[in-house]
Amino acid sequence: MRAMDPAKTYLITGGAGFIGFHLSKSLLEKGARVIGFDNMNDYYDVKLKEDRLAILKEYETYTFIEGDLSENSSVFRVFQEYRPEIVMNLGAQAGVRYSIDNPKAYMESNMMGFFHILEGCRYFPVEHLVYASSSSVYGGNEKVPFSTEDKVDEPVSLYAATKKSNELMAHAYSKLYQIPVTGLRFFTVYGPFGRPDMAYFKFTKKIFAGEPIQIYNKGDMYRDFTYIDDIVRGVENILCNPPEKNEKGAFYKLYNIGNNKPVKLMDYVETLERCLGREAKKEYLPMQPGDVYQTYADVTDLMRDYDFKPETSIEEGLAKFVEWYKDYYGVV
Repeated sequence: MRAMDPAKTYLITGGAGFIGFHLSKSLLEKGARVIGFDNMNDYYDVKLKEDRLAILKEYETYTFIEGDLSENSSVFRVFQEYRPEIVMNLGAQAGVRYSIDNPKAYMESNMMGFFHILEGCRYFPVEHLVYASSSSVYGGNEKVPFSTEDKVDEPVSLYAATKKSNELMAHAYSKLYQIPVTGLRFFTVYGPFGRPDMAYFKFTKKIFAGEPIQIYNKGDMYRDFTYIDDIVRGVENILCNPPEKNEKGAFYKLYNIGNNKPVKLMDYVETLERCLGREAKKEYLPMQPGDVYQTYADVTDLMRDYDFKPETSIEEGLAKFVEWYKDYYGVV
């Protein structure tokens, strides 16, 4: 297994996003050249994205391009000008529930946007394309832990359908054009500078404000919460290790990347309450459309191939998030 190579140029789409920011910062700290690409949309507070970028722009080897993945010319211009050897596609419209009300945004960003990335890698050959899929592709699967060998053709949200489509598109391009591609199914990533639409972030905001938090399915749900530092370590190990040709003739590999230890939602809430030092007012609601009962990552392949071992407990991870939140928003 080759270590992350600081001599390479890394293109990271969704560069102002949560995972994109943390991955970029880690690569920059190791001396790599990073090209960030993001459309800076207002799906959530743009100031948070701007503040992430302000930190990244302090590094001399960082370049930020504001553009939209759905615009083919913008994507091709980046490939042509910067010739990245490694591409990490994190750019996508996120959110399961949002996809119910705004499906068009997912078709433009997740489908057309990813198509343009694949075309960029086709016409400006790269050493490795790594892209973000999602645990949402497993839908209502009841067999746990979730394995990449499981059948995943019954999505329960459009978001999940676009991510599964990305996997199929990536495999086709890898086989047809010999592009080395690795897909990563992320499992509920959390941590400092996270997405405000995620439950733990919204819970924290409401608890500080003395407002009730909404808990779906009466808290009887399980999530494989994965701390951002574990995700970054796992991704960095993969970036400079493109897959070999498989038995189907494609240079393609797919992995789960998660904590491998699902936590009941109510246990997560109680841990957050302890970190905050205050109790939440709770409003119990039924399961929401598009939600799934549990997520649980089988990371056997990732552990075998990349020695991936999540190390951060929810107690440690949430404590770090709360510390950041208090400092960032100036609350006590």
